[in-house]
Amino acid sequence: MDNGVPGLDDLLERLHVVALPMRVRFRGITVRELALIDGPAGWGEFGAFVEYEPPEAAAWLASAIEAAYQPAPSVVRDRVPINATVPAVAAAQVPEVLARFPGARTAKVKVAEPGQTLSDDVARVNAVRAQIPVVRVDANGGWTVEQAVAAATALSADGALEYIEQPCATVEELAELRRRVQVPIAADESIRKASDPLRVVRLGAADVAVLKVAPLGGVFPMLKIAAAIDIPIVVSSALDSAVGIGRGLLAAAALPQLGHACGLGTGGLFVEDVAEPRVPVDGALPVTPLTPDPARLAALAAPASRRQWWIDRVRGCYPLLVG
Repeated sequence: MDNGVPGLDDLLERLHVVALPMRVRFRGITVRELALIDGPAGWGEFGAFVEYEPPEAAAWLASAIEAAYQPAPSVVRDRVPINATVPAVAAAQVPEVLARFPGARTAKVKVAEPGQTLSDDVARVNAVRAQIPVVRVDANGGWTVEQAVAAATALSADGALEYIEQPCATVEELAELRRRVQVPIAADESIRKASDPLRVVRLGAADVAVLKVAPLGGVFPMLKIAAAIDIPIVVSSALDSAVGIGRGLLAAAALPQLGHACGLGTGGLFVEDVAEPRVPVDGALPVTPLTPDPARLAALAAPASRRQWWIDRVRGCYPLLVG
């Protein structure tokens, strides 16, 4: 191994590429493709979204290699509370979505979906409030500051919001918005896509940090960032398979403090996954090792052309890890 990175041939020999059908469109996709690595220490997941170029995708590959080849950290809890995840569906579909998250006391609701209106968001959020006591929303940087101010007012008119996740695209916009609204602000993309992930905290731009294992390069890099941040942490998934969710649960279980439900219940968004889905019990998921089901891996295998695309992608990212 070079700098803790296995040889490329070994990596590619252990690669399984799968295509997971989704129940609803999420992040603009209906099939989630990703590569899994069957390593000596366990299973790793390389699931950088297809539009990401190698400089950004390489961190996701590093995370997969960590899981497949390195021992896991020690943990301080064996269960992690999770939030229900509600895509940008019509309000009438909310009960069906929430039924997949038994016992959840917190829900994250997608808002600012292209082609939808603030009225759509308000209706969806209020439909969630009818069933779940704690509601947070995620705009994925979709608003200007002025739009976010208006949205914060409208979305909190009928009940409190725990926080608004990434309402605007830039750290400077988050800092300005935080000065203008009473609703707490959470940062996601401003941390995981930033060359300096701590800048959002230095500029006073967030009340909560949403950390995702894969984009930050693995569990250990994520824990290092978490230790340097003096605001509460929420561990979330990046539309991971059961393998990636397992790493997120491990990271959340290793945090010294965990005061918020984590966004690690997204397995319910898939029609089929590579392992039997963990079912929340009393709103929490167990922290246990996970091994994909060979039959599921075979049934969900991506077409040969897509497998080759992912092999080429690993080849493109690999030099960035060993250079």
